[in-house]
Amino acid sequence: MQKTAQHLLDTLEKAKPFLMAISDMDAAQKPNPSKWSKKEILGHLIDSACNNQQKFVRTMAQARIDFVGYQQDDWVSLQHYQKSDWQDLITFWLAYNRHLAHIIGTVSEDFLTNTISIQGSEPFALAFIMEDYVEHLKHHLKVIIPEAKFVSKFSNVYNA
Repeated sequence: MQKTAQHLLDTLEKAKPFLMAISDMDAAQKPNPSKWSKKEILGHLIDSACNNQQKFVRTMAQARIDFVGYQQDDWVSLQHYQKSDWQDLITFWLAYNRHLAHIIGTVSEDFLTNTISIQGSEPFALAFIMEDYVEHLKHHLKVIIPEAKFVSKFSNVYNA
């Protein structure tokens, strides 16, 4: 999992200058009233980091776990990411994800086949959940910074 952890760190470093170059005003612009702004997307990525930290640690602690889902739209709305300072969101998101990279990079191989079921889903192995987290993060970064190119585990370049 050290490669996955490094892949996450590389993605953060690649995204950081692009994110820092976006003004607070631009980050608050909504493409339309029903879509998230860049602030809200990054807020969603913070929520995703939060939820995945729980998934990672709880799945390491138990061989099989059932986990709740979360209402992502409610989480974004109730936390008022739209009113948050853009630079603060970036700083928090980066720090949280560096911590997740640490967890991923130090996980014992003994735990990688432990499984988690999310809101009644089929079980997923911890290794898959960790790898999928990074791909999910890049999927949302593509919306915030479409001009950035990130390396994917699936190809040499991933536009996300």
